[in-house]
Amino acid sequence: MALLRKINQVLLFLLIVTLCGILYKKVQKGTVLRNETDDDSEIPEETEDEIPVVICAAAGRMGATMAAINSIYSNTDANILFYVVGLRNTLTRIRKWIEHSKLREINFKIVEFNPTVLKGKIRPDSSRPELLQPLNFVRFYLPLLIHQHEKVIYLDDDIIVQGDIQELYDTTLALGHAAAFSDDCNLPSAQDIDRLVGLQNTYMGYLDYRKKTIKDLGISPSTCSFNPGVIVANMTEWKHQRITKQLEKWMQKNVEENLYSSSLGGGVATSPMLIVFHGKYSTINPLWHIRHLGWNPDTRYSEHFLQEAKLLHWNGRHKPWDFPSVHNDLWESWFVPDPAGIFTLHHHNS
Repeated sequence: MALLRKINQVLLFLLIVTLCGILYKKVQKGTVLRNETDDDSEIPEETEDEIPVVICAAAGRMGATMAAINSIYSNTDANILFYVVGLRNTLTRIRKWIEHSKLREINFKIVEFNPTVLKGKIRPDSSRPELLQPLNFVRFYLPLLIHQHEKVIYLDDDIIVQGDIQELYDTTLALGHAAAFSDDCNLPSAQDIDRLVGLQNTYMGYLDYRKKTIKDLGISPSTCSFNPGVIVANMTEWKHQRITKQLEKWMQKNVEENLYSSSLGGGVATSPMLIVFHGKYSTINPLWHIRHLGWNPDTRYSEHFLQEAKLLHWNGRHKPWDFPSVHNDLWESWFVPDPAGIFTLHHHNS
Protein backbone atom coordinates (compact mmCIF):
# COMPACT_ATOMS: atom_id res chain seq x y z
CA MET A 1 0.00 0.00 0.00
CA ALA A 2 2.83 2.30 0.89
CA LEU A 3 4.52 1.46 -2.44
CA LEU A 4 1.33 2.30 -4.40
CA ARG A 5 1.07 5.62 -2.58
CA LYS A 6 4.66 6.48 -3.54
CA ILE A 7 4.04 5.60 -7.19
CA ASN A 8 0.95 7.85 -7.23
CA GLN A 9 2.97 10.69 -5.70
CA VAL A 10 5.68 10.31 -8.34
CA LEU A 11 3.09 10.21 -11.15
CA LEU A 12 1.38 13.31 -9.72
CA PHE A 13 4.74 15.09 -9.52
CA LEU A 14 5.54 14.20 -13.13
CA LEU A 15 2.09 15.39 -14.22
CA ILE A 16 2.59 18.71 -12.47
CA VAL A 17 6.05 19.12 -14.03
CA THR A 18 4.64 18.34 -17.49
CA LEU A 19 1.80 20.83 -17.09
CA CYS A 20 4.23 23.47 -15.86
CA GLY A 21 6.43 22.82 -18.90
CA ILE A 22 3.49 23.21 -21.30
CA LEU A 23 2.35 26.42 -19.61
CA TYR A 24 5.89 27.81 -19.65
CA LYS A 25 6.25 27.20 -23.40
CA LYS A 26 2.92 28.90 -24.11
CA VAL A 27 3.83 31.92 -22.02
CA GLN A 28 7.30 32.07 -23.56
CA LYS A 29 5.88 31.88 -27.09
CA GLY A 30 3.43 34.65 -26.31
CA THR A 31 6.23 36.81 -24.91
CA VAL A 32 8.38 36.36 -28.01
CA LEU A 33 5.49 37.29 -30.28
CA ARG A 34 4.71 40.35 -28.18
CA ASN A 35 8.34 41.45 -28.28
CA GLU A 36 8.46 41.07 -32.04
CA THR A 37 5.29 43.07 -32.33
CA ASP A 38 6.65 45.71 -29.98
CA ASP A 39 9.89 45.89 -31.96
CA ASP A 40 7.98 46.35 -35.20
CA SER A 41 5.87 49.09 -33.70
CA GLU A 42 8.99 51.00 -32.70
CA ILE A 43 10.04 51.27 -36.36
CA PRO A 44 8.02 54.19 -37.74
CA GLU A 45 6.55 53.02 -41.03
CA GLU A 46 6.51 56.52 -42.47
CA THR A 47 10.30 56.75 -42.55
CA GLU A 48 10.23 54.06 -45.25
CA ASP A 49 8.56 56.32 -47.80
CA GLU A 50 9.34 59.80 -46.48
CA ILE A 51 11.17 62.11 -48.84
CA PRO A 52 13.44 64.41 -46.81
CA VAL A 53 13.95 67.82 -48.42
CA VAL A 54 16.53 70.18 -46.93
CA ILE A 55 16.09 73.89 -47.65
CA CYS A 56 17.50 76.96 -45.92
CA ALA A 57 15.56 79.99 -44.71
CA ALA A 58 17.78 83.07 -44.52
CA ALA A 59 16.40 86.15 -42.79
CA GLY A 60 16.23 88.40 -45.85
CA ARG A 61 15.02 85.73 -48.28
CA MET A 62 12.56 83.73 -46.25
CA GLY A 63 9.83 84.41 -48.79
CA ALA A 64 11.87 82.45 -51.33
CA THR A 65 11.98 79.42 -49.04
CA MET A 66 8.24 79.47 -48.44
CA ALA A 67 7.46 79.77 -52.16
CA ALA A 68 9.75 76.82 -52.89
CA ILE A 69 8.11 74.71 -50.18
CA ASN A 70 4.65 75.64 -51.45
CA SER A 71 5.53 74.59 -55.01
CA ILE A 72 6.98 71.25 -53.87
CA TYR A 73 4.08 70.41 -51.56
CA SER A 74 1.43 71.42 -54.10
CA ASN A 75 2.80 69.27 -56.94
CA THR A 76 3.14 65.87 -55.28
CA ASP A 77 1.21 63.23 -53.38
CA ALA A 78 4.45 61.97 -51.83
CA ASN A 79 5.08 62.16 -48.08
CA ILE A 80 7.54 65.07 -47.82
CA LEU A 81 9.43 65.90 -44.64
CA PHE A 82 10.85 69.42 -44.95
CA TYR A 83 13.99 70.20 -42.98
CA VAL A 84 13.93 74.01 -42.83
CA VAL A 85 17.36 75.22 -41.75
CA GLY A 86 17.94 78.62 -40.20
CA LEU A 87 20.13 80.58 -37.83
CA ARG A 88 19.05 80.87 -34.19
CA ASN A 89 17.58 84.37 -34.47
CA THR A 90 15.23 83.33 -37.30
CA LEU A 91 13.78 80.07 -35.97
CA THR A 92 10.71 81.62 -34.34
CA ARG A 93 9.87 83.58 -37.48
CA ILE A 94 10.22 80.47 -39.66
CA ARG A 95 7.77 78.57 -37.46
CA LYS A 96 5.31 81.46 -37.38
CA TRP A 97 5.34 81.82 -41.18
CA ILE A 98 4.62 78.12 -41.67
CA GLU A 99 2.04 77.71 -38.91
CA HIS A 100 0.13 80.92 -39.75
CA SER A 101 -0.14 80.41 -43.49
CA LYS A 102 -1.39 77.86 -46.03
CA LEU A 103 1.77 75.84 -45.27
CA ARG A 104 0.46 74.79 -41.86
CA GLU A 105 -0.40 71.32 -43.26
CA ILE A 106 3.17 70.42 -44.27
CA ASN A 107 5.31 67.94 -42.33
CA PHE A 108 8.41 69.85 -41.22
CA LYS A 109 11.28 70.13 -38.78
CA ILE A 110 13.11 73.37 -38.06
CA VAL A 111 16.85 72.85 -37.74
CA GLU A 112 19.30 75.37 -36.29
CA PHE A 113 22.60 75.79 -38.11
CA ASN A 114 25.47 76.94 -35.93
CA PRO A 115 27.80 79.13 -38.03
CA THR A 116 30.71 78.65 -35.61
CA VAL A 117 31.64 75.51 -37.61
CA LEU A 118 32.71 77.90 -40.40
CA LYS A 119 35.10 79.93 -38.24
CA GLY A 120 38.42 80.38 -40.03
CA LYS A 121 37.20 78.55 -43.15
CA ILE A 122 35.87 81.42 -45.29
CA ARG A 123 37.78 84.23 -46.99
CA PRO A 124 36.01 87.59 -46.47
CA ASP A 125 37.07 89.08 -49.82
CA SER A 126 34.60 87.44 -52.20
CA SER A 127 33.44 89.43 -55.23
CA ARG A 128 29.90 88.43 -54.22
CA PRO A 129 29.62 88.93 -50.42
CA GLU A 130 26.05 87.58 -50.40
CA LEU A 131 27.54 84.15 -51.11
CA LEU A 132 29.35 84.25 -47.76
CA GLN A 133 26.05 83.92 -45.91
CA PRO A 134 26.53 81.00 -43.44
CA LEU A 135 23.49 79.07 -44.69
CA ASN A 136 25.17 78.85 -48.11
CA PHE A 137 27.36 76.14 -46.57
CA VAL A 138 24.61 74.01 -45.03
CA ARG A 139 24.92 71.61 -47.99
CA PHE A 140 28.43 70.73 -46.73
CA TYR A 141 27.04 69.45 -43.43
CA LEU A 142 24.01 67.38 -44.44
CA PRO A 143 24.85 64.28 -42.30
CA LEU A 144 25.22 66.45 -39.19
CA LEU A 145 21.73 67.88 -39.68
CA ILE A 146 19.91 64.80 -41.00
CA HIS A 147 20.35 61.51 -39.17
CA GLN A 148 17.73 58.87 -39.97
CA HIS A 149 17.58 59.10 -43.76
CA GLU A 150 19.61 57.23 -46.34
CA LYS A 151 18.77 59.53 -49.24
CA VAL A 152 18.22 63.29 -49.05
CA ILE A 153 17.32 66.12 -51.43
CA TYR A 154 18.98 69.49 -50.90
CA LEU A 155 17.54 72.56 -52.67
CA ASP A 156 18.57 76.21 -52.86
CA ASP A 157 15.86 78.64 -51.79
CA ASP A 158 15.57 80.47 -55.14
CA ILE A 159 13.85 77.58 -56.91
CA ILE A 160 10.34 76.60 -57.91
CA VAL A 161 9.32 72.97 -58.46
CA GLN A 162 6.79 72.34 -61.22
CA GLY A 163 7.06 68.53 -61.29
CA ASP A 164 6.52 65.73 -58.78
CA ILE A 165 9.49 65.76 -56.38
CA GLN A 166 9.21 61.96 -56.19
CA GLU A 167 10.82 61.86 -59.66
CA LEU A 168 13.85 63.78 -58.44
CA TYR A 169 14.10 61.60 -55.34
CA ASP A 170 14.11 58.51 -57.56
CA THR A 171 17.29 59.70 -59.30
CA THR A 172 19.67 56.74 -59.50
CA LEU A 173 23.03 57.21 -57.83
CA ALA A 174 25.79 54.97 -59.17
CA LEU A 175 27.59 52.63 -56.80
CA GLY A 176 30.11 54.60 -54.76
CA HIS A 177 28.60 58.00 -55.57
CA ALA A 178 27.63 60.21 -52.63
CA ALA A 179 25.65 62.71 -54.70
CA ALA A 180 23.98 63.59 -58.00
CA PHE A 181 24.14 67.06 -59.61
CA SER A 182 23.25 68.79 -62.88
CA ASP A 183 26.08 69.19 -65.38
CA ASP A 184 26.52 72.80 -66.48
CA CYS A 185 27.05 71.57 -70.04
CA ASN A 186 23.43 70.39 -70.11
CA LEU A 187 22.07 73.86 -70.79
CA PRO A 188 18.90 74.40 -72.84
CA SER A 189 20.39 75.53 -76.16
CA ALA A 190 23.41 77.16 -77.72
CA GLN A 191 21.31 80.22 -78.46
CA ASP A 192 20.44 80.67 -74.78
CA ILE A 193 24.06 80.11 -73.72
CA ASP A 194 25.30 82.81 -76.13
CA ARG A 195 22.95 85.34 -74.61
CA LEU A 196 24.00 84.54 -71.03
CA VAL A 197 27.16 86.63 -71.24
CA GLY A 198 29.86 85.76 -68.72
CA LEU A 199 28.29 82.45 -67.78
CA GLN A 200 30.72 79.99 -66.25
CA ASN A 201 30.25 76.33 -67.15
CA THR A 202 33.78 74.93 -66.75
CA TYR A 203 36.22 74.52 -63.89
CA MET A 204 38.17 77.53 -65.24
CA GLY A 205 35.38 79.79 -63.96
CA TYR A 206 35.72 78.54 -60.38
CA LEU A 207 39.36 77.57 -59.77
CA ASP A 208 42.46 79.73 -60.13
CA TYR A 209 44.69 77.70 -62.43
CA ARG A 210 47.63 80.02 -61.78
CA LYS A 211 47.99 78.37 -58.37
CA LYS A 212 50.18 75.28 -58.05
CA THR A 213 47.72 73.55 -55.69
CA ILE A 214 45.05 73.75 -58.39
CA LYS A 215 47.39 72.68 -61.19
CA ASP A 216 48.48 69.69 -59.13
CA LEU A 217 44.90 68.41 -59.05
CA GLY A 218 45.33 67.37 -62.68
CA ILE A 219 41.83 68.55 -63.61
CA SER A 220 41.53 70.11 -67.06
CA PRO A 221 40.27 73.72 -66.87
CA SER A 222 37.82 72.92 -69.67
CA THR A 223 36.12 70.21 -67.57
CA CYS A 224 32.37 70.77 -67.36
CA SER A 225 31.32 72.12 -63.97
CA PHE A 226 28.11 71.24 -62.11
CA ASN A 227 25.64 73.24 -60.05
CA PRO A 228 25.18 72.28 -56.35
CA GLY A 229 21.89 74.17 -55.97
CA VAL A 230 20.00 70.88 -56.43
CA ILE A 231 21.53 67.78 -54.85
CA VAL A 232 20.33 64.21 -54.41
CA ALA A 233 22.66 62.77 -51.76
CA ASN A 234 23.38 59.33 -50.32
CA MET A 235 24.14 59.86 -46.62
CA THR A 236 25.84 56.49 -46.13
CA GLU A 237 28.37 57.17 -48.90
CA TRP A 238 28.75 60.80 -47.79
CA LYS A 239 29.78 59.70 -44.30
CA HIS A 240 31.85 56.75 -45.52
CA GLN A 241 33.88 59.00 -47.83
CA ARG A 242 34.12 61.75 -45.18
CA ILE A 243 32.84 64.28 -47.72
CA THR A 244 32.30 66.99 -45.10
CA LYS A 245 35.91 66.72 -43.89
CA GLN A 246 37.17 66.88 -47.48
CA LEU A 247 35.10 70.01 -48.18
CA GLU A 248 36.36 71.66 -45.00
CA LYS A 249 39.95 70.87 -46.03
CA TRP A 250 39.49 72.73 -49.31
CA MET A 251 37.79 75.63 -47.56
CA GLN A 252 40.80 75.90 -45.27
CA LYS A 253 43.25 75.68 -48.18
CA ASN A 254 41.41 78.54 -49.89
CA VAL A 255 41.75 80.71 -46.79
CA GLU A 256 45.49 80.05 -46.83
CA GLU A 257 46.18 80.19 -50.58
CA ASN A 258 43.23 82.00 -52.26
CA LEU A 259 42.64 79.14 -54.71
CA TYR A 260 39.25 80.04 -56.15
CA SER A 261 38.45 82.33 -59.03
CA SER A 262 37.01 85.73 -58.12
CA SER A 263 35.39 85.98 -61.55
CA LEU A 264 31.65 86.02 -62.26
CA GLY A 265 31.48 82.37 -61.28
CA GLY A 266 31.84 83.30 -57.64
CA GLY A 267 32.37 79.79 -56.41
CA VAL A 268 32.57 80.27 -52.65
CA ALA A 269 30.56 77.11 -51.97
CA THR A 270 30.70 75.58 -55.44
CA SER A 271 34.48 75.40 -55.84
CA PRO A 272 35.21 72.98 -52.97
CA MET A 273 32.43 70.71 -54.23
CA LEU A 274 33.84 70.75 -57.77
CA ILE A 275 37.15 69.49 -56.39
CA VAL A 276 35.81 66.90 -53.95
CA PHE A 277 33.22 65.42 -56.34
CA HIS A 278 35.31 65.58 -59.52
CA GLY A 279 34.59 62.42 -61.53
CA LYS A 280 32.61 60.95 -58.63
CA TYR A 281 28.99 62.04 -59.03
CA SER A 282 25.84 60.92 -60.80
CA THR A 283 23.74 63.23 -62.97
CA ILE A 284 20.25 64.62 -62.51
CA ASN A 285 17.76 64.78 -65.39
CA PRO A 286 18.40 68.22 -66.99
CA LEU A 287 14.69 69.11 -66.78
CA TRP A 288 15.01 68.84 -63.00
CA HIS A 289 17.37 71.81 -62.87
CA ILE A 290 16.68 74.57 -65.39
CA ARG A 291 18.88 77.33 -64.09
CA HIS A 292 20.41 80.75 -64.74
CA LEU A 293 16.99 82.44 -64.67
CA GLY A 294 18.57 85.06 -62.41
CA TRP A 295 21.68 85.59 -64.51
CA ASN A 296 20.56 88.32 -66.90
CA PRO A 297 17.30 90.34 -66.63
CA ASP A 298 17.33 90.82 -70.41
CA THR A 299 17.42 87.09 -71.22
CA ARG A 300 14.20 85.08 -71.34
CA TYR A 301 13.61 81.41 -72.09
CA SER A 302 10.71 80.36 -74.31
CA GLU A 303 7.40 79.84 -72.51
CA HIS A 304 7.09 76.34 -73.99
CA PHE A 305 10.50 75.38 -72.65
CA LEU A 306 9.68 76.71 -69.17
CA GLN A 307 6.41 74.78 -69.11
CA GLU A 308 8.33 71.56 -69.78
CA ALA A 309 10.76 72.26 -66.95
CA LYS A 310 10.38 70.32 -63.70
CA LEU A 311 12.43 72.72 -61.58
CA LEU A 312 13.32 76.38 -62.18
CA HIS A 313 16.33 78.00 -60.52
CA TRP A 314 16.92 81.76 -60.39
CA ASN A 315 20.62 81.47 -59.60
CA GLY A 316 22.45 84.72 -60.25
CA ARG A 317 21.96 88.23 -58.90
CA HIS A 318 18.46 88.89 -60.27
CA LYS A 319 15.92 87.21 -57.98
CA PRO A 320 12.24 86.89 -58.93
CA TRP A 321 11.03 88.68 -55.78
CA ASP A 322 13.16 91.69 -56.65
CA PHE A 323 13.65 94.07 -59.55
CA PRO A 324 14.82 93.64 -62.25
CA SER A 325 14.18 89.96 -62.93
CA VAL A 326 12.65 87.65 -65.53
CA HIS A 327 9.88 85.06 -65.43
CA ASN A 328 8.92 86.39 -62.01
CA ASP A 329 5.25 85.58 -62.74
CA LEU A 330 6.11 81.86 -62.50
CA TRP A 331 7.65 82.46 -59.08
CA GLU A 332 4.98 84.80 -57.73
CA SER A 333 2.22 82.26 -58.37
CA TRP A 334 3.70 80.21 -55.49
CA PHE A 335 4.43 83.11 -53.14
CA VAL A 336 3.08 82.72 -49.59
CA PRO A 337 2.49 86.12 -47.92
CA ASP A 338 4.49 86.82 -44.75
CA PRO A 339 2.16 86.78 -41.69
CA ALA A 340 4.55 89.23 -40.01
CA GLY A 341 4.48 91.56 -43.02
CA ILE A 342 8.30 91.79 -43.12
CA PHE A 343 8.98 90.17 -46.49
CA THR A 344 7.27 92.02 -49.34
CA LEU A 345 7.49 91.75 -53.09
CA HIS A 346 8.96 94.54 -55.17
CA HIS A 347 6.19 94.49 -57.76
CA HIS A 348 7.10 95.10 -61.36
CA ASN A 349 5.94 94.30 -64.83
CA SER A 350 6.81 90.81 -66.16
